[in-house]
Amino acid sequence: MDELRRAWERAGATRRCVPAVITGLPGTGKSTLVSAALQLTTPQVVLSGSARLHSPAPYDWLAAVLAGIGPRPGLPVPPDALAWLAQDPDVPRERYTPDALLRLAVTTVRTLVGGRRAVLVVEDLHALDPASLNLIGELAAAELPALLVVTSRPPEAAVSPLLTARVLARLSGAPGAVRQHLGALTAGQVSRILGHVYGASCPSPQVAEAVWRRTGGNPYRLSELLATAGGPEALADAPLPAHLQERPELTAREREVIGCLAEGMSNKQIARALGISVRTVTVHVSNLLRKTGAASRTEAALWAVQRDLRATAAS
Repeated sequence: MDELRRAWERAGATRRCVPAVITGLPGTGKSTLVSAALQLTTPQVVLSGSARLHSPAPYDWLAAVLAGIGPRPGLPVPPDALAWLAQDPDVPRERYTPDALLRLAVTTVRTLVGGRRAVLVVEDLHALDPASLNLIGELAAAELPALLVVTSRPPEAAVSPLLTARVLARLSGAPGAVRQHLGALTAGQVSRILGHVYGASCPSPQVAEAVWRRTGGNPYRLSELLATAGGPEALADAPLPAHLQERPELTAREREVIGCLAEGMSNKQIARALGISVRTVTVHVSNLLRKTGAASRTEAALWAVQRDLRATAAS
């Protein structure tokens, strides 16, 4: 929070955009931190947008921003281009080059900010379309008195992994940028949380360890388990809420690959074991990280072990 406060002050003093990049898996508190950032700042303008996950289209983030502000103020952008950027119904046929549209998108944001102190919120960067990613990268270098708050899952889980990785690197490398990754809780942290919740009735270290394994250290999963277990004595074996029991649909080959990951095998070893190319293994691993919500091969392997998928590799 202190870093975010200093970044906000720096943006106002330099009149330049300062990025704050917050990454982490679902349930680790990214949106909570964004809300806290908005409370500690005093922006005159807040522009917030995210991806349209089910029907991604160019400039999703800007379209969401324009939809959120209601009636549009006068903007120095051709009406047909603005309609295209806003994804209006019956949008005219695109007749602008990608570079021209990017310049018009930046101009739109500049005009909406209007020189006032602003917070630009970009949620779920990993799900944004390439045009939006390019726009966010350009805004990070713009002369705007704005704090650019970005949340994202790791690039491996992104719609455009390579471009997302480049944009995150660009944002993180900007002068004065804040970079924070919200990881899973450790077993010790889970134990301390249980002590805070239950006080004198705190469960044993063995139960705390079991809770950590059941939840994978995910704060959201932990809070849901605490809310539904009914008491400390039920934490280790109470059924998980139904919405936490859902498994992603894995193909037969993906189950084989994740079983190999659980055995600690490298991509080359998996390729030899399954008789497929290393490149194909890389694609499967990327898909598994996205489907399981894991931030790394290690997390994916732990996910498989927790679900008894380790033996799949040998089947």
